[in-house]
Amino acid sequence: MAYRSFRKFLDALDEAGELKRVALPVDTDLLIAEWADREMKSPGGGKALLFEQPIVDGKKSEFPVAINTMGSRRRIALALQVADVGDVAQEIQLILKAKPPTDLREGWSLLKQGIHLLHARPKHVKEGACQEVVHEIGERPTPNEITLSDLPIIKCWPKDGGRFITLPNVHTRDPETGARNVGIYRMQIYDERTTGMHWQIQKVGARHGKRYYERGERMPVAVTLGGDPIYTFAATAPLPDGLDELLFAGFLRRKSIELVRCKTIDVDVPADVDFVLEGYVQPGEMRPEGPFGDHTGFYTAIEDYPVFHLTAITHRRDAVYPATIVGIPPMEDYYIGDACVRIFLPVFKMNFPEIVDMTLPPEGVFHNLVFVSIRKQYPYQAFKVMHGLWGMGQMMFSKYIVAVDEDCDVHNTSEVLFRLCANTDPARDTTIIKNPSDSLDHAPTNQNVGSHMGFDATRKLPGENYHRPWPELLKMTEEAQALVDALQAQMR
Repeated sequence: MAYRSFRKFLDALDEAGELKRVALPVDTDLLIAEWADREMKSPGGGKALLFEQPIVDGKKSEFPVAINTMGSRRRIALALQVADVGDVAQEIQLILKAKPPTDLREGWSLLKQGIHLLHARPKHVKEGACQEVVHEIGERPTPNEITLSDLPIIKCWPKDGGRFITLPNVHTRDPETGARNVGIYRMQIYDERTTGMHWQIQKVGARHGKRYYERGERMPVAVTLGGDPIYTFAATAPLPDGLDELLFAGFLRRKSIELVRCKTIDVDVPADVDFVLEGYVQPGEMRPEGPFGDHTGFYTAIEDYPVFHLTAITHRRDAVYPATIVGIPPMEDYYIGDACVRIFLPVFKMNFPEIVDMTLPPEGVFHNLVFVSIRKQYPYQAFKVMHGLWGMGQMMFSKYIVAVDEDCDVHNTSEVLFRLCANTDPARDTTIIKNPSDSLDHAPTNQNVGSHMGFDATRKLPGENYHRPWPELLKMTEEAQALVDALQAQMR
């Protein structure tokens, strides 16, 4: 069954031995972040943390803070309520096999139809737990009014521009088509009623904003926090245009999502989330945002971004504030990204049947580094796969792609690096292209555009400018391995 609240998910983590409760008062200014960073860098991602007495500006907040809730493979599986993330990939593969698509566009269309048939579209309800407590924000604050200053919003790194909401699900809608989008865009707190809205130029939220700006209309925006963890996972997933995040979340949780209309804006949100921040973005209004200690492991620079104005805060009576931090890997975001790759691997294989496996190792901070193994049949096939991946959605940001043979375990970085060093001649086996770059990447000379590099670390075939017999990889006989296994067993 789907989690009916964020607390239910935390209870499941607690029962599974995956949650540490911190009863001590802990300041939201750097201390929660430092505690969480140590936990995330523990073997296997450590445990989820629930800070029961977060301190904001010297005062105890009424809302606990939960962090690192999806920072391990086991907790990701618990969030998705599966034994293994591969189970979801298998279900997607079955949808795609029902009527084998002829190209990627048809494949996404089939996947969308299959998800729609398996689990109904979101349905609307009149009331939801997320509106048990309602605070509409007037032009002037009243004594009993809750504002952003009352939430236990954390400051992550010493030189950050302030406190940041780090796990917001930002709900927007295209004013022309009505298509909705849910994305995660960090929000810097400017004051008790305004924040930055960090949607980069390649994001759907920014595209929706542009269309409102062109019409000269105020853009309604709702931000949800908490609820079923699948909402957050779906918001991070690299879905193509036309595949609704809430529809995908309903597919993952095996239950359609109930939506409730916001109190002050015309936007629908999941009825069971913990917090809803209602508001708007005004066309043409920009404000400096940052610095922010980002998933790149560096501070991203100050830049102008749209301003979000708060019109209401609604929340559950037992609300828990969810947060995360990003930085030098490994961090919680690695496990979320790893799960996304594993779930959507069948889609990649549909377009590139030679792909055996693929991973984004933590050292690549999400998409800077991709390892892909292939069944190689013809010359330059590795380069064909690389160029194809660079043309698929957010894979365009992949700075380095390393292709290896099918017998190489891409999840073993040491093994991949061994193949890279042993199987490549740099002049022959590399390619460099120009492509869009991540806005947060500080390395390119110009922001948003840069170069990407591919390494063909596969065995070389005739026709690939290699004129000697390719050597055989060292491997012990199975008989010798079995005999030594037996001898070692006798010594135990």
